[in-house]
Amino acid sequence: MSTTNNTFGVAFYLKKQKTTQAGKSPIYARITVNGKRIEISVKRSIEENNWNATKGMAKGSREETVKLNKYLDQFKAGIIDSYQQLLLQKKFITAELLKEKVTGGDQAEFTLCKLMEYHNSDQGQLLEPGTMKNYYTTQKYIKEFIKERFKTSDKYLSELSYKFITDFEYYLRNRTPEKGQKALNNNGLMKHIERFCKMINLAVRLEWINRNPFHAYQLKFDKVEREYLTKDELARIEAKKFNIVRLQVVQDLFVFSCYTGLAYIDVFNLTPANLIEKSENNIWIATNRQKTNEPVRVPLLPKALAIIEKYKGHPQAIAEGKVLPTLSNQKLNSYLKEIADTCDITKPLTFHIARHTFATTVTLTNGVPIETVSKLLGHSKLTTTQIYAKVVESKLTDDMAQLSKQLQA
Repeated sequence: MSTTNNTFGVAFYLKKQKTTQAGKSPIYARITVNGKRIEISVKRSIEENNWNATKGMAKGSREETVKLNKYLDQFKAGIIDSYQQLLLQKKFITAELLKEKVTGGDQAEFTLCKLMEYHNSDQGQLLEPGTMKNYYTTQKYIKEFIKERFKTSDKYLSELSYKFITDFEYYLRNRTPEKGQKALNNNGLMKHIERFCKMINLAVRLEWINRNPFHAYQLKFDKVEREYLTKDELARIEAKKFNIVRLQVVQDLFVFSCYTGLAYIDVFNLTPANLIEKSENNIWIATNRQKTNEPVRVPLLPKALAIIEKYKGHPQAIAEGKVLPTLSNQKLNSYLKEIADTCDITKPLTFHIARHTFATTVTLTNGVPIETVSKLLGHSKLTTTQIYAKVVESKLTDDMAQLSKQLQA
């Protein structure tokens, strides 16, 4: 049966078998679609002698009666509107489907909390634990916001709006941090909004929501200068002699990353199978970045190769089947603070600074083309690598000096 031939009707009646001791009977709406009837309570009651059964409305002209009849008119208009929406969506309309549409039952699964749970269980199979930890924090903040702002535990996706997002942003900006936590800075806050946006984009793709409330919203990240070591700072770390074995290992791991550009997790996962010998003393690392699964091919520079040779017989590396002995990222960063103090480096030294140092001091500053650096870092977009290019002011100075000489020649 085509949707254009549907028969449809709405009528109000009293359900007398449910009459209360006060003599009031509940009012129900009877919806008929193609001869099939279904009923919905309108959440209102009235005495039988004040009800016009023929017209399906309250009798009289008292203010109370006028208000009730106006409510019934609006209720009926809502049913008709729901019916017309289903017609426009080219749905096969049944009385049950229309009831679900009117009562919101058709959206019962399309709530914000259900979306977050679906996203986090679905994406949990694909994203890294560190990334998922951030999504769980975003989920926690959204739940807090709904509870505080709306005094409820969930919201239908259809209720979300541009104002909902801006109110959530305001909530995060003014949220009192828990004990031991720092207040969210602008970029940290924007990352939560960005993750929220990604979850809503999933809902749009799944057709759980008709319009995207993020359509007019702009993420506002502050520009951040990437910390990296200068040539002199890197040389100081390389030259320093440590008597404590753990500091020697941390020093070598950090320097290795400075000359390969590998992130902590990719150094941690490095196995002999990732080392490809192209020719004598020409060894490449062939791996995939754990964060993005992008392929990375890095020819080993002499200093990186020397560190691999140094740890060839290391018992921990051999036992774990790794190229280098490893520590947890937390311990590494803790020991790097000791190294920074010893080498008179005031920058907050973390392992990730080694990757930034490779991108700037080791490669771009020495004239390696940005396209090559992008490939070495395993970036999927050149724009990601250009962040590093912006901070290498010394490279700009050298380039302009070289151009000046050429113009004068």
